[in-house]
This record gives sequence, C-alpha cells and structure tokens, in this order.
Amino acid sequence: MSESTVILGIESSCDDTSAAVIRGNKILSNIAATQQVHNEYGGVVPELASRAHQQNIIPVVSKALIQANIQQKDISAVGFTRGPGLLGSLLVGTSFAKSLAMSLQVPLIEVNHLQAHILAHFIEDANIMPPKFPFLCLTVSGGHTMIVLVKDYFQMQIIGKTIDDAAGEAFDKIGKILQLDYPAGPIIDRMAKEGDPLRFSFSKAKMENYDYSFSGVKTSVLYFIQKLLKEDPTFIQSNIYDLCASVQKTIIDSLMVKLEKASEELGVKEVAIAGGVSANSFLRAEMKKREETLGWNTYIPKFEYTTDNAAMIAMVASLKFERGEFCDLDVSAAARYDLIQDFTK
Repeated sequence: MSESTVILGIESSCDDTSAAVIRGNKILSNIAATQQVHNEYGGVVPELASRAHQQNIIPVVSKALIQANIQQKDISAVGFTRGPGLLGSLLVGTSFAKSLAMSLQVPLIEVNHLQAHILAHFIEDANIMPPKFPFLCLTVSGGHTMIVLVKDYFQMQIIGKTIDDAAGEAFDKIGKILQLDYPAGPIIDRMAKEGDPLRFSFSKAKMENYDYSFSGVKTSVLYFIQKLLKEDPTFIQSNIYDLCASVQKTIIDSLMVKLEKASEELGVKEVAIAGGVSANSFLRAEMKKREETLGWNTYIPKFEYTTDNAAMIAMVASLKFERGEFCDLDVSAAARYDLIQDFTK
C-alpha cells in the first residue's frame, strides 16, 4: 500500500458516528461519538439514531482530521459504510461521504460493514501479525453471527450463520430479563468474572452444519427466571453474578463448538474473531486456550477495532483504492447488503 495515500473512512451503520484517517494500513485517527439516548429505551431507536448522526458527523470528521494532522486537501479518497445497517443512519454517512468526495473531487469507495469487521485484522496495530490466508473468522455482534472462510481480502465464503438472534442480541435480550441496563453484553461480561459459570445450566440449540441459533437460550433463561422469581422475588439480585457467568458460558460455548468443528473439518488452523462480541473477555480467553489444546494460530483484534468504528472502514477502502475499486456518486445506502454479493458482483 502506498504511504502517500490518505483515506478518510466514515461509519454510521447503527448508533455510533465514527470517522478515521488511514495512511497505507496505519491508522492516524479513529474518532467515535456514542449515542447515550438509546439507553433508556433498552435498544437502539432508529429515528433517534439518524438524528444524532446528523448532529455528530461534522464534529467527528473535523476531530479525526485534526488528530491525524491532515487537511481536506490531503485526502486521496473517501470510504463509507454502505450497509448493512439501519437505513436512516446509513443515509447520513452515505450522503456526507458523497458530498465530501464530490467537493474534494476525489474517489468515493463503498464498504460492506461485515467485510470491514473481518479485514480490520489487517490494520497495522490490530494484531502482532495479521492472519494468513486462508483463515476462519467468527464474526459476531449485536446484529450478525457467522463463520466466514476468508481465502483472500476479497474472496470470502459464509459457511455458517445464525438462523434467528445474533449472539450479541441474545446477550442484550437476556440482560433485559435479568433487569440489566442496555447494552447488557459488557455488563454480563463484567459480572460474570465474579460468578460461577457452572452454577446454572441453560439449553443449547442443536443445529446442523456450522449454523447457530440463540433464541432457545433466551427462552430457556426466561422460563427459568420466571419460575424462580415465583419462589423467591429476590432471586435475580441474589444470584446475578452466577446467572451472568452461566449465561455467558452457554453462549460462548455454543460459538466455540461450531468454530472448532469448522476448523477440524476444513483443516484450517488460522482462526480469528471480529465484531462487537469479540471484545468479550471469556470469548477471548477461550480462543487463546485453543492455541494450546488445538494448535490454532488465533487472531484477536484490539478492543478499539471490535465495536463499530471507522478505522475498519478506512482499512477496506485503502485495499479497494489500491485495486481502483471506486463507486459512482449515485450510489445509495443499503440496509440489507449481503456479504457474498459484495464479493461476487
């Protein structure tokens, strides 16, 4: 990658407004504005999210340029998240990116959000070393859970995915049952460290191939809690740490079983994780264990590259810039944007 190429990346797929500047594969800045307005609703409200993006995007981009110590005239191209995500949120980022690219007369580069999570591993400081092709990547977040076989930067195959809830969604829904604040994933992770993961047992879906299902564990927890609350109204408060540890173990174990199966049957020992749930400490620890027990080479990204961020968008845009893959200014946001379609068109 050319060290003279400077790309501005913009991410607005959900409730975080983010902008980053990359030179080659080195991140010069990675700024994000998190929307706190959704906490009281127990989930992201699309209309509120798009309004907040409109308020945040100019200050965030300005701060990213200042921190990177570059001016608008230094930008070689503008990369942005086209999808998938919330349409209203995506429209804000897409419109801003198109306008900026047009005003600067530089190329515009569309990026698939899921592709970006996976290729974040190739940011200079994401890992000690980037993954070697081919590798398996467990891409797991609030909206998506899938195992992807990555043959090259732009050759990927989804070999397994959830048929219902994503793992991150399951954490949040179960967190609501346990009367925890939103987002519940990080809270469960923190509380689980103080609990016994073997104290309670919850059902795990038996899926064929490499697919997942997490709606069952949510229902299992719900019925379990309803039953115990009738016997003891303080049950949740009295057992919250063990509940969190047991829930976390159930979800992470389900993720790892299918990942192990894919690694063994495909003969791939290079294994990575990506997405918001890849910040989970128990998942990261289980990945490291497999280095010793199964001989995996594992790739776990820095925390700042796990959640939705513009650095990963800028990374993909940098790769596409080298290939001359630009898009027209009439490009539109896509709430549904299939990973495979992006690579085979």
